[in-house]
Amino acid sequence: MKGIILAGGEGTRLYPLTKATNKHLLPVGRVPMIFHAVQQLTGAGIHDIMVVTGTGHMGDMVRCLGSGEEFGCSFSYRVQEKPLGIAHGLSLAEDFARGERVVVMLADNIFGASIRPVVENFTRQVEGARVVLKKVSDPTRYGVAALDERQVVNIEEKPQSPKSDFAVVGLYCYDEKVFDLIRKLAYSDRGELEVTSLNNQYIQLRQMEYEIFDGKWMDAGTPESWFEANRIFFEEGN
Repeated sequence: MKGIILAGGEGTRLYPLTKATNKHLLPVGRVPMIFHAVQQLTGAGIHDIMVVTGTGHMGDMVRCLGSGEEFGCSFSYRVQEKPLGIAHGLSLAEDFARGERVVVMLADNIFGASIRPVVENFTRQVEGARVVLKKVSDPTRYGVAALDERQVVNIEEKPQSPKSDFAVVGLYCYDEKVFDLIRKLAYSDRGELEVTSLNNQYIQLRQMEYEIFDGKWMDAGTPESWFEANRIFFEEGN
């Protein structure tokens, strides 16, 4: 199984901080934000990791992470020339994946507990994909999962009238057919290949499983949530 960290995008929500550097290199606690994703993947036993980032700060990213030796892993890098969406960024890792399953993390999603149980559950899964859900107070900001007793029946991106308060967080597990499914996607109205559309393809195949994350989680992509992530990490001595 291989790991993919998506650290692209323009960081417009955190501008002008992102005028200086990639948002995923901003500190959360005592380390750059992206270190949390790396440590989560290696802690889950994944040591072959691709980092996908934009053109503006690729040099800074490579200087920060290096070869992976410091983290006990091996890094590969790809450049996403334009911010064309999460599924597009994932598509750049097809040659890297080489037919293996992948665990994909968004580098601005911070998990306060280990993701190892998620990865282990996915390892036991026969086929398909697995998403991670978190109960939130403001579901209109996220992709929201509609659930029945056993599975996800639909995911809607930033709905005005959410069908639940379970957000799909930035940790996705996919089997080897994910890249074939990405090729079937059409660009959305905002010009992106949407991860929600990809996940809904797996739902249509009845191959989407899920679990609810009980630990702390935050999307550190806004000034308020970035500040909150730092507050939590410093208060808890991380």
